[in-house]
Amino acid sequence: MADFHSSMHGSAAALPRRNPLHTWWTILRISIEERLIYRGDFALGTLMRFLPLLTQIFLWAAIYQAVHPRETIAGYSYHEMVAYYLLTQISRAFSSMPNLASQIALQIRNGEIKKYLIQPVDLIGFMFLMRVAHKLVYYVVAFAPFALVFFLCRDFFSGWPDATTMAAYLASLVMAFLIGYFLEATLGLVGFWFLEVSSLLFIYMLFTFFFSGHMFPLDMLEELGGPWATIVRVIPLQYLAYFPAAVFLGKIQGADLAWGLAMQLFWVLFFIGLCRLTYYLGVRRYSGYGG
Repeated sequence: MADFHSSMHGSAAALPRRNPLHTWWTILRISIEERLIYRGDFALGTLMRFLPLLTQIFLWAAIYQAVHPRETIAGYSYHEMVAYYLLTQISRAFSSMPNLASQIALQIRNGEIKKYLIQPVDLIGFMFLMRVAHKLVYYVVAFAPFALVFFLCRDFFSGWPDATTMAAYLASLVMAFLIGYFLEATLGLVGFWFLEVSSLLFIYMLFTFFFSGHMFPLDMLEELGGPWATIVRVIPLQYLAYFPAAVFLGKIQGADLAWGLAMQLFWVLFFIGLCRLTYYLGVRRYSGYGG
């Protein structure tokens, strides 16, 4: 028996220890390879997603012609309004996480989460790498449709922003991705307490559609007055679509830009902490039965 334990101890000691970075890179590489194989529909899907934008262009053209061809609405000219809608497509491509929350909730409900409790990679980290792979493949494959649409609509843009604004715009897109991921992952982790979270996700998607700036520039709420403008500015949904687009168009500059990026970073750190805390409390509450 002593020899057995000694041999087992020696065998365990002889096993090579995996570098955590090597593990993360392996997961990311395999995820990218999987998506390159079966997600060739990204290009066509992206191009088709721009078609409803034609209705928005015609609608705003009629609105601006009704008020005055050269007048602005909420500080946006007609060309800026169309450019804003085009830019929100990029923002949403970064921040949207299709089926993430429902997938996490389903794994909790079906007991599949048990495998993450015994593996060296946790659920949040594994799903994060899967989403990074998803986005990387999406950007590569969908680059051509985006380039085509923006080339055809180039007259709506006054030109490229300066280097500082462009750097702030790219930073806002990265943080939009992080907020979108950890926010939706937190919603999915609510499945530790509720078996069905579809109603919660529906309410979240409804609020996101209106208050992220995807439907209209949030500057319009300030002209309407009332508490809505203040509420929208306080909640983090504006950083999913409105904020990056407004930064690119130069609507947010100087101290307001620095403050906006700082607040966006705050929300990133807040949802990372909230997601980790929810996962920790959920695992402590979780019970698994059977073989």
